[in-house]
Amino acid sequence: MRRLHTRLAGALLSVLTLTLTTTACGGASGATVTSPATASTATADRVEPLPTGPQPRLPVTVRSADGREVTVEQAKRVVPLSGSLSEIVFTMGLGDRVVARDVTATFEQAAGLPVVTRGHDVSAESVLSLRPDLVIAETTSGPDEAMDQIRAAGIPVLVVEGATGLDDVGPRIEAVAEALGVPSAGEELTRRTEQRITEVAKSVPENAEKPRVAFLYLRGSASVYLIGGKGSGATSLIEAAGALDAGAESGLAKDFTAITSEALVKAAPDALLVMSKGLESVGGVDGLVKIPGIAQTPAGMDRRIVSVEDGVLLNYGPRTDQVLASVVEQLYAEGGTR
Repeated sequence: MRRLHTRLAGALLSVLTLTLTTTACGGASGATVTSPATASTATADRVEPLPTGPQPRLPVTVRSADGREVTVEQAKRVVPLSGSLSEIVFTMGLGDRVVARDVTATFEQAAGLPVVTRGHDVSAESVLSLRPDLVIAETTSGPDEAMDQIRAAGIPVLVVEGATGLDDVGPRIEAVAEALGVPSAGEELTRRTEQRITEVAKSVPENAEKPRVAFLYLRGSASVYLIGGKGSGATSLIEAAGALDAGAESGLAKDFTAITSEALVKAAPDALLVMSKGLESVGGVDGLVKIPGIAQTPAGMDRRIVSVEDGVLLNYGPRTDQVLASVVEQLYAEGGTR
């Protein structure tokens, strides 16, 4: 999600000269998503920890994605600076060590934690006031001044590469696990997650014609209507659901492009993938089809909409199997979401 914020911010500056509001990307409302493998134990607003809580073996020295060597002496007070990173820590069974959260950490177990960062707006003062012994950040966490202030206070900061697709799930989990001194738990969680994703992928109808799916980023309150192209972060998920990324296939070179009738006609999506709060912000499906050009697409005419909760859609982490299951279920349901 954080890398998504960066791509969207650039698109808004160049296309609409608007500032993306980061707080709108959080929130727990939206579709409940469950996979066949986890339906009895996990829902969209909860994570499912590993059955056996691991015991960290520290200190460890690891290489951070920013090129620094980071030594972690202890991990009793951990601050992950994104919802996705929080999911990983909690799902490995170390949630009791997390003392703060990003606004995008919307799952139930993290709900009571203080918010110390909202998208790109990391509050160094708030982070330091909680006396963390480890901060886990994304490559896009910032501003730089805040991150430098945290490091200057002597707090180890592990930077993890941002997620852009399914191939990033395992490396991100294992990077966090290594820094926390629980590499075996990281391997176990990676296996579990990848197995569940594989199982969900098997549920895609074998003989189905590949539908064209366009990823739309919508914020009606700011009149922000964007269609994802190559690099939006949604392509991997769409393809895993047995579909084609309509934006990328139509030749949209930018991560995000302002929605126009011309762009939509060229993309010709059979279905639209949206975040639940984005859909809500434009007045639901009825409001979405009123956006110029939407009603003229096959997706608009059929009202074929796939909606997934903002906080999990592009996290590419321990709950990605649930997200994929929801996309597959909605995409191949007769008539789609109306």
